[in-house]
Order: sequence, then structure tokens, then C-alpha cells
Amino acid sequence: MFKKVALAALTGFSGLLFVVSGSNVRAQEQQVVVNCSFELEWCEALRTKFEATRGLKAVIARKSAGETMAQLKAEGDNPRFDVWHSAGVDSAKIVTEYLDAYQSPMLAELHPWAQEAARASGYTLTPINLGAVGFGYNADLLAKKNLPAPKCWADLANPIYKGEIQMAEPASSATAFVMVTAILQIMGEDKGWAYLKALHPNINQYTRSGAAGIRAAGRGETGIGIAFLSDSVAQAVQGLPVKTVAPCEGSGFEMPGVAIIKNAKNPNLAKKWVDFVLSVDGQNVSLEMQKYETQSNKNAKMHPLAPVSAIPPGYDMLKFSSAETRTKVLDKFEKDVKGR
Repeated sequence: MFKKVALAALTGFSGLLFVVSGSNVRAQEQQVVVNCSFELEWCEALRTKFEATRGLKAVIARKSAGETMAQLKAEGDNPRFDVWHSAGVDSAKIVTEYLDAYQSPMLAELHPWAQEAARASGYTLTPINLGAVGFGYNADLLAKKNLPAPKCWADLANPIYKGEIQMAEPASSATAFVMVTAILQIMGEDKGWAYLKALHPNINQYTRSGAAGIRAAGRGETGIGIAFLSDSVAQAVQGLPVKTVAPCEGSGFEMPGVAIIKNAKNPNLAKKWVDFVLSVDGQNVSLEMQKYETQSNKNAKMHPLAPVSAIPPGYDMLKFSSAETRTKVLDKFEKDVKGR
């Protein structure tokens, strides 16, 4: 009798497990799972707008590019998320075998540079925005010290700016690594390394964060900060005396995009997310979150102070993207520029 009761109970419990498990599976199939590499507040704002305007559900996991790439490789053909939001072009190239091609109907609304980048990726990655590197300066502080306003990269190596500039560590900051690789490409490697070495005495601090230098300039703690132009504009929007400079020689840029994961559990919802973040509704979330990059949708709202960036000449995002070339650049920067 005990065995019969136990068996009946076990059978009932197994049935309950099946029902609950089936319910969980159905719930998961009704929401898109997004690995988002933007700041958590920005990711959550996108989720809120997606759910409000599309009537669909999304789950956000805030993960860096490195964490997402590691997860892709670990999970293989059985991924636990559907979309990678804000993948870099270089990172996406490394894990392209894990990404699915998708041509969104929103492509026609994107800037030509975004359409071309999507095509070049085989439509595995479609740009969300474009951010160019430059610098900003505290106009009040430079005037107080009787220093001229810099207009070009070459100006920053002038000894009159000794100790007046902050930039991030290339090893820890995408901003600084883009800046270094842009200099090496625009000036040529020999002249580029010579320039970075000449710039070094003018750097009062190498920060960990890419935006730290320009924020310090906004507070009047340093005269000049090397940063993405959008981060410099953000200081001016707050009413701080920061002037943003797109260097006269050109510069480097990043072009983060959105990608659907191959073998995603919710491919149709993943496509809905991609369509949303490329739409005007989705792209306007950036301005609501006080972000000032150039959005890939040409109809998206732009702040009056935001830099309207085109593709700067002479910069190849993929030239230094491999682990080997990146390590070489960083090692040379430490040894030849910083003298360590």
C-alpha cells in the first residue's frame, strides 16, 4: 500500500513538474532575452519603451562584451539569450559564427554608413549609433591660463599644454584604444608613435574610465580631456564651460550594433527587438537618457549640441582588433610611450 501511494504521489508530482516546466518554457518563449552592453539604466529604458510601444516582453541581462563573447562560446548551439545589444564591430567579427543574419525592414531609414556597415557584416550586425573620438576643453580654465584653444590632435602635443590633459588607459578603456589606433592610422605608425610619445608629458593622469578626463575638465580639474565627442557634449549640456573639438586631422570611431544569436529560442521576438532599436522610437531613447552619439536612424532626434558625425577618413576599426595586434599595441604604449 505504501509503495502504491508513494508511486501515485510521485506520478502526480512528476505531472505537476511537467506542467510547471511547460509553463516556464511557454513564458520564456513569450519574452526576448537581451544581453545588453550599455549602462543598465539605458538598457532598462529601452526595455520599458519596447514593452510600452510594442506590447511585447523583454528581459535584460547587463553583460560586458567580454562576458557575452564568453557566454556565446560556452553555450554553443544552445544559447540562453536571443539578442546581443551593442556589440562592437571587432567583437562581432570574432564571434560571427554564433550570429544570425537579419535584414530589418528599418534598414531603409538608416544613414548610408549604417546600411553599408550592416551589408559588410553580412547583416549579422546592424549599427545602432556612431561615436567619434576627439577632445573637449574647459574654456574658462584655458583662458585663465592664457592658453590657446586646441583644434587638432597635433596641437595637444605642444609643450604649452604640459600637465593639462587627461586621457584614459588604452588597456582599460575603449575610448583610449580607439584614440591610439586612430593616431597610428591617420599619422602612420612611425609618426603616430612619435606623436604619442610627445603627448605623454602633457598627460597629467591616465584614467581607467574613458569619460573621466572630460568630466574632470568640466569640473575645472584639468584643462583638456580626450573622450568620445558625445561625452564631451554631455558636459556642455549640463551647463559646464566645455567646448567640444572634432580634431582637424580626422579621428577614430566606434559603431556598436545589434545582433541576433544563432539558434535563439525566440527568433521572431529577437527580430522585433532589432526592428525596435533601429526605429525612431527606439533610437530616441538615447536622447531621453542624455546620450549624444549620432544615431543610425536618420530620422532620430538629435540634441542641438550633439556632434553630427560622418565616417572619419583613414580609420579601419578592424585593423587592430585581433587579440595579438591589440596586445602588441598596448605593450608598445607601455614601453615606448610611458617608458615602463
